[in-house]
Amino acid sequence: MSEPRSIIATDCGSTTTKAILIEEQDGAYRLICRGEAPTTVEAPYEDVTAGVRNAVREIEELTGRRFLGDEGLMTPRNGDQGTDIYLSTSSAGGGLQMMVAGVVKSMTAESAQRAALGAGAIVMDVIAIDDGRKPYERIERVRSLRPDMILLSGGIDGGTITHVAQIAELIAAAEPKPRLGLGFRLPIIFAGNIAARDHVQEILGAKADLRIVDNLRPVLERENLGPARHEIHNLFMEHVMAQAPGYDRLMRWAGAPIMPTPGAVGLGIENVAKQYGTTVVGVDIGGATTDVFSVFQGVFNRTVSANLGMSYSMRNVLLEAGVANITRWIPFAVPQADLRNRISNKMIRPTSVPALLEDLIIEQALAREALRLAFEHHKTLAVGLKGTHEEKDIGALFNQVSTGQTLIDLMALGMIVGSGGVLSHAPRRSQAALMMLDAFQPEGITELTVDSIFMMPQLGVLSTIHPRAAAEVFDKDCLIRLGTAIAPVGRVPAGQPLCTIRVDGREETLAVGAIRKVPLADGTTARVEIAPPRGVDVGKGPGVPVSAEVKGGVVGLILDGRGRRPLGLPENPADRVKKLMEWNTAMDCYPAAAMSALDTRQRVEVRA
Repeated sequence: MSEPRSIIATDCGSTTTKAILIEEQDGAYRLICRGEAPTTVEAPYEDVTAGVRNAVREIEELTGRRFLGDEGLMTPRNGDQGTDIYLSTSSAGGGLQMMVAGVVKSMTAESAQRAALGAGAIVMDVIAIDDGRKPYERIERVRSLRPDMILLSGGIDGGTITHVAQIAELIAAAEPKPRLGLGFRLPIIFAGNIAARDHVQEILGAKADLRIVDNLRPVLERENLGPARHEIHNLFMEHVMAQAPGYDRLMRWAGAPIMPTPGAVGLGIENVAKQYGTTVVGVDIGGATTDVFSVFQGVFNRTVSANLGMSYSMRNVLLEAGVANITRWIPFAVPQADLRNRISNKMIRPTSVPALLEDLIIEQALAREALRLAFEHHKTLAVGLKGTHEEKDIGALFNQVSTGQTLIDLMALGMIVGSGGVLSHAPRRSQAALMMLDAFQPEGITELTVDSIFMMPQLGVLSTIHPRAAAEVFDKDCLIRLGTAIAPVGRVPAGQPLCTIRVDGREETLAVGAIRKVPLADGTTARVEIAPPRGVDVGKGPGVPVSAEVKGGVVGLILDGRGRRPLGLPENPADRVKKLMEWNTAMDCYPAAAMSALDTRQRVEVRA
């Protein structure tokens, strides 16, 4: 089969279906246009293809060409009609919802959780022998949740089978039913001790659609997540997609398997790390959930914070973060009752956008905390394998300790990729840059980017069949480079600068607690020479100078001297507001006149 020159890809989200047209022009693949329409998987339509047709119809109107026929997307292309291939991802109808089970919660069950999350699932619960619940409580939990499938793991190859069989018997006793397709047996994947396969087959074979794959932890020192993730994708197509309204027709249209949206985004993040040869943290902050992805030491991880979002779950952000953590980012006084009312209004009108500057600032304050909390959650799961031993020299042989430390190294972080409405559609790009700096607090030298129109799911699935097209469109049309942040870490004596930075020969002095923007246009680079004093680290150790080439962006080069863990926010309310105003002004986040008017109005209200 020749390489496709025209591609239409859709992402069927829970509320919106987004379609993009990619075509080869002058030897390079580019985004031509996009369309979107409400997703139609639920009543009254109950046919996902109606939303897909509507989104593609918008592309037809924009291009003046025909892509839809009586039977759906016209493939292959015939002249200027139709497209060479159609691809899709989906999270409609709640996406892929799974339970995972293992013998030890911090070992095999955690490996199963990583496998499920990496495949694009929402993990509803983790069942383990040592999870602190009584057997009847576990049975009730399995029975009540009704997941799309269960991933069962446990034991190293050739090890004991008693506990693996115990978990299998518990699942069998629950007799779980799938969320979709009541007449079908629940899919269960067994990825555990090969010696336990016959016992698991005997216990679950007659009660479930049992699939057996290679062990997730064949030995304690190694994870093998690939076979389980591959089988999860297969079952997602066979069971979940086949039972959802209209997906049987959509699968016939598609030229490649439909992927869960988070799984496709994760694949995109992995491709970013390979394409640019760097370590990456990616985030997708939505209305109900926040997904965080990372690639460190060549290891990919994904977590889902299912209760942190910017509309449906906004009140949960307030609950988990607390009022004080929200208001610390707001440069004016907000009564608690007013804050709660604004959040409640957003929850009952989830598609509304901020109408006032105050509303925008409050929403972005909540976004900072949602991102921070989701990132903290991610760091607890993106860890080395527990139960193994670190390799050490002979002198430390008898002092070996278990691994399980987080893989996230903020000083080694090369790039942050932000996605989701609050980041991708921020009125000013500098707002997105500051939100990510405040939430993730990267150290050293880190490039900041955002996904322009949330194309990562479509480009993720495209990369499975046409890597070059996905890479070219991602670099030219998807990724918006905000700029590069330089964040020294350490302490200096009072009155001394945090460090001196030369940018293409121009000397810049960074004061403690300050943040500055240095013009550096998108598509350009600069050579920076950083001279930190003793006790300040910019990536090579305290006091060690750093020379690097940095990339520009629409915001520019950002010099961040505000400190880390925690960020240097004053405790006194008046000083805190003054400092926030100073930072926002330095980053040109909001119109100066509007901020001045807001500050004046606040002062009048305080005096009144």
